[in-house]
Amino acid sequence: MARQGRSADWGFPRWRGYGGAREAAPVRLCDRAGCDEKGDRPAPKSPNNPDRWYFCERHAAEYNAGWNYFEGLDKEEAELREKAERGEASGYAQSAYQAWAGPGDGSRSRDEMRALEALGLEVDADFEAVRKAWRSRAKEVHPDVRPGDAEAAAEFLKLQTAYEVLRAAEERREWKGSDAG
Repeated sequence: MARQGRSADWGFPRWRGYGGAREAAPVRLCDRAGCDEKGDRPAPKSPNNPDRWYFCERHAAEYNAGWNYFEGLDKEEAELREKAERGEASGYAQSAYQAWAGPGDGSRSRDEMRALEALGLEVDADFEAVRKAWRSRAKEVHPDVRPGDAEAAAEFLKLQTAYEVLRAAEERREWKGSDAG
């Protein structure tokens, strides 16, 4: 017969914290019907409503896949809202740095998507197509070709900025070692 050992709770000092008994900790379950996972991911029930659903990771991803945060806003309002929230979301900079999260088509950031739109290219354009589109469009509005034209100068600046964004993204891809993208 095995000898009974002493409990860790006898005498002084007490080896376990006070209130560290073996009672069960309350766990909120996922709000999706039939799911027994831990529901620790809050999601809004509707826009501008403080009430929240609490889902597990899988059901939160499923719920958020159909959520359009910018629904009902025109392009300028959406950009203003994104800019305001980007300034507040400094904690998410690590995810962008680690490249495990980001908007766009999954392989490009929103800035890259806007740059492709400025150059008139599709989202799956490779860097050679970017270079060709930039050269052809920049030649038309270059300040040396159209001196004194403020509208052409602004268009050239927009094209130049778009090209710089895409060139930096291409250099990051090459540096990481993934040429596909």
